[in-house]
Amino acid sequence: MNKAQLIDAIAEKAGLTKADSKKALDAFVASTTDALKNGDRVALIGFGSFSVSTRSARTGRNPQSGAPIEIPEKKVVKFKPGAELEDAI
Repeated sequence: MNKAQLIDAIAEKAGLTKADSKKALDAFVASTTDALKNGDRVALIGFGSFSVSTRSARTGRNPQSGAPIEIPEKKVVKFKPGAELEDAI
């Protein structure tokens, strides 16, 4: 499902126009992004939670030459599904 299909599904299930559904989805994405940038956790009961984790620096290998390369530390977004979502799947 892509963004346009998700907007269509939201509009149908919530009885909103596609324009309102797009605004709602964009607001959700922006709010979630801002919260994660600030180091907060976003928890949606029954659906799951988004959080930021730090992946430590490590040594990897260049796949073409096999030479070792240093991979720097970076922040990554993690998603943990909620119990209702896991049961539904």
